[in-house]
Amino acid sequence: MSRSTAFAALAVVFVLFMAASSAPSPLYVVYQQQWHFSATTLTTVFAVYVLGMLAALLVIGALSDHLGRRPVLLSAIALEAASMVLFLAAGNVPLLLTARLVQGVATGAAMTALGAALADLNPAHAPHRAGVVTGAAPTFGLGLGALGCGFLVQYGPHPTRLVYVLLLAVLIVAGAVLLALPETSLRRPGAVRSLQPRLRIAPHLRADLLRLVPILVASWALGGLYLSLGPSVAVGLFGLSSHVVGGLVVTLLTAPASLTALALRGWPVPRTLTLGASLLLAGTVVALIGVEEDSLLTAALGTVVAGVGFGSSALASFGTLARIAAPSERGELFSVAFVISYVSFSVPAVIAGIAATHAGLHETSVVYAAAVAVLAALALIAQWLHSRRTSAPENRAKTCPQA
Repeated sequence: MSRSTAFAALAVVFVLFMAASSAPSPLYVVYQQQWHFSATTLTTVFAVYVLGMLAALLVIGALSDHLGRRPVLLSAIALEAASMVLFLAAGNVPLLLTARLVQGVATGAAMTALGAALADLNPAHAPHRAGVVTGAAPTFGLGLGALGCGFLVQYGPHPTRLVYVLLLAVLIVAGAVLLALPETSLRRPGAVRSLQPRLRIAPHLRADLLRLVPILVASWALGGLYLSLGPSVAVGLFGLSSHVVGGLVVTLLTAPASLTALALRGWPVPRTLTLGASLLLAGTVVALIGVEEDSLLTAALGTVVAGVGFGSSALASFGTLARIAAPSERGELFSVAFVISYVSFSVPAVIAGIAATHAGLHETSVVYAAAVAVLAALALIAQWLHSRRTSAPENRAKTCPQA
C-alpha cells in the first residue's frame, strides 16, 4: 500500500472507530425505556466506555512507539469487533456495561496509534493534513455514528441489533485493509516498560500542551453533555421523541465541527484558537438561552455555533501537537492530550447524570452549559496572555537599534 493510500485508509478507520463509539447514543433512550434505569445509570454506561478508553491511553498509549503502529491497530480492531458481539448479546445493564468497557479499551488503543501513524505518513507538501484529519475525524465520526444509528433505530428492523451487525461487518473489512498497511515506526526496546500507567511528555512540549488545556476541557466537556444526555434533553425538555432527532442533536454539534476543521486548515493556529474559544462561548450561551426560553430553534442555532467553535478548537489543538512532536514522542503526547480530552468528556457528564436524577434535567443542563461557557472564557484569556507574551519580544526586537 502506498503512503498516500495508507493515509486515506487510516483516516477512514479513525472515522469508523469514532462512529462506532457514538452509535449507542440514540439507543440509550431505548435501553432506558426497556430496562427502566435512571439518568445516573445512563451516564454510567457512557462513562464506563471512557474509563476503558482512559485505561488504554494510560497503559497502551506509547506502545505503538515501540512495537509499531500496525500491531497495535490490528489488536484494537479485534477488540472493537469483540465489543460489537457483546452489544449484540446485551439484554441487561451489566452486559451493556461490559460491551462499552471493551469498546473503550479498543478505541483508546486505536486513537493514539492512529494519530501517530497519520503524523508519520503526513505528506511533505501538506504539512497540516495530519492535524486536520486528527481534529476532524473524531467529530465527524461521532456525528455519523449517532445520526446513522438514529435512522436505523427509527426506520430499520431490530433497533438494538442492526447497527452492531453492520459495524461488525465494516470492522472485518477494515482489519483486512490494515493488514496491507506499511509500518511507519521502527521497533525499539522498552515496550514492556512503556506499559506502566503514566502520563509523560518531553519537557520541551509541556508549555505548548498546557496552553491548550482550557480549550480542550471546554470543548470536550460540551461534547460529553451532548453525547450522554443530548437525546434525553430532546425528549424531556423539548418533547421530541423521534430517535432520528436524538441522533441529530449530536450531529448538530459534530457536523459543523468537522466542516470547520476542514475549512480552516490553512489558518494560523493563534487565530483559529481564538475563533474556537469565542464561538464555543457564544454558541453555548445561545443554546442556554434556548433551553431557558423553551425555544428549540434558538437551542439548535447555539449548538451549531458551538460546533463551529468545537471544530476550530480541535483543529488548532491537534494540529499543534502533530507539528511540535518528533516521531518517537507522538504516541505519548497524543496519549496525554486524549486523556485530558476524554476526562473532560466523561467526568462532567457523569456528574450531570447524577444531578439530573436528583435536581432535574433542566436545571442540570443550565448549570452545565454555564460551566462550559466559563471554561471557554478562560481559554480566551489564556490565548490572549500567550499572544501578549509572544508578541512582546518581537516588538522589542523591532524597536531596538541594530548594532
